[in-house]
Amino acid sequence: MTEKLFLALFLIGKVLKTKSPHILSKEVDKMKEQKKQILQVLGKKIQCCVEREQFDFSNLQEIRLRVGKPLTVLYKGKEKLLMKVEQEDVRETMEYISNYSLYAYENEMRQGFITIEGGHRVGMAGKVVMEEGKVKSLKYISSINIRVAHEVRGCADKLFPYITKERQICHTLIISPPRCGKTTLLRDMIRQISDGNRWVKGVPVGVVDERSELGGCYMGTAQNELGIRTDILDCCPKADGMLMLIRSMAPQVIAVDEIGAREEIRAIEYALHCGCKMLATAHGVSMEEMKKKPFFEQLIREKRFERYVVLGNEHHMGEVLGIYDENGERIFEHVAI
Repeated sequence: MTEKLFLALFLIGKVLKTKSPHILSKEVDKMKEQKKQILQVLGKKIQCCVEREQFDFSNLQEIRLRVGKPLTVLYKGKEKLLMKVEQEDVRETMEYISNYSLYAYENEMRQGFITIEGGHRVGMAGKVVMEEGKVKSLKYISSINIRVAHEVRGCADKLFPYITKERQICHTLIISPPRCGKTTLLRDMIRQISDGNRWVKGVPVGVVDERSELGGCYMGTAQNELGIRTDILDCCPKADGMLMLIRSMAPQVIAVDEIGAREEIRAIEYALHCGCKMLATAHGVSMEEMKKKPFFEQLIREKRFERYVVLGNEHHMGEVLGIYDENGERIFEHVAI
């Protein structure tokens, strides 16, 4: 190997943060697979339009189709407006998403979404079909939102010193507005707690994944890595799921995404009394706001959670604005994850 070639390879390695060729190859393969998973469910005209833009799919967040409106792509946190979407584009895309059998996905559609291969979630809007006062399904679909699933392994690394005690995870609530990375952060926390790391010993984790966002289950199999000791209840209401896990799977940690309903708060209190550690997320912008919200005010006042992590995205997605203890005292702020 010549001296110049050796130097070039050394510099490339530095730029790529010294990742091994094996790891880099796996990341490239995963990005190619992710691109294939998304493109194969798009109508032909939409697919061609997206391919022309030559997006880096690792930075692609959403693809939205609305009949009669521009195709909207959320890329690196910014919107791009592309071609006009026709009804035929939406119809064709739904055929590919459902493999030409919307009826087979009726149970998922009544919740407004379908999870496709890769754990990507497809939200839908249109005419709601009711039966006995409950949502049965959707028809005349006019809007589709494809949310690209992203795993960011290690994004929770810098938080663990602040959310653990004596090699155990603290009861932790992640507070965040939409699109700030709370689900991605929770997913990595689950994986590391399940597998174990330098801060915690690996323990059984029970996940109630009501909207298939954490595990990204497709045909019953999780598409995202949640660790070797994790059990998932997919598409299960959070309150019911927490009780089911406690009674059947004996988890030491329970994780749920986006809590807020009264019955969910009651289930959390039950889990705490049963000795389970809780990991949860909730919509909010600050500790001050959460103290004024119904149900959360009592949780905070009674010190049910030991740690609160507040996220934002003013400078970048996943920006940690502050970490607070059970007394609401700030113990750390502004951690770039």
